[in-house]
Amino acid sequence: MDIWDVDKLILFIAFVVPGFISLKTYALLQPADFKDTSQQLVDAVAYSSINYALLIAPIYTVEYLNLKHSHPFWYVIFYVVVLLIAPIVWAKAFLWLRKTKYLQKTMAHPTGKPWDFVFSQKRAYWVIATLIDGRQVAGLFHTKSFASSSPSSEQIYLQEAWVVNDDGGFERPREKSAGIIILAKEIATIELFHI
Repeated sequence: MDIWDVDKLILFIAFVVPGFISLKTYALLQPADFKDTSQQLVDAVAYSSINYALLIAPIYTVEYLNLKHSHPFWYVIFYVVVLLIAPIVWAKAFLWLRKTKYLQKTMAHPTGKPWDFVFSQKRAYWVIATLIDGRQVAGLFHTKSFASSSPSSEQIYLQEAWVVNDDGGFERPREKSAGIIILAKEIATIELFHI
């Protein structure tokens, strides 16, 4: 049995590649925990099958009209869309649907952690982090700041570090500070304030 046989390669491309593209697109848009390769292969075949089920009418029409012989260029373009573009569109559409309020009545939100939910919105905040030892660290989370996302452990970089006053408010920026990085394992709570 030769795995490089053309028929086997075509079957592999047809039933693994579209699903794999959908899985990778979804993972880029909505990071999640890593799955082992054997589970991803089963998922890829399932998502490829869904891709073909959603496109059965156009595929049937293209094959029925025999575009392979009458318009070979458009035939190739069509299957590039089916194999490469449509799986990206389905992944984006599915993620968008999962984030709608209607579907969230029956399905869990696709974002697994509040940390990812808050910081993926790319909003600016004043931040006060209370550390496990009781100390408070304050700063500005803005355009030059960064918060890690799943599956990485939570870390936050605040582009400006601020001094916390006796009342627990923001007194002034720390002198000569280039920001501060806070690790999640050191944080008890994070309080966010609108700018």
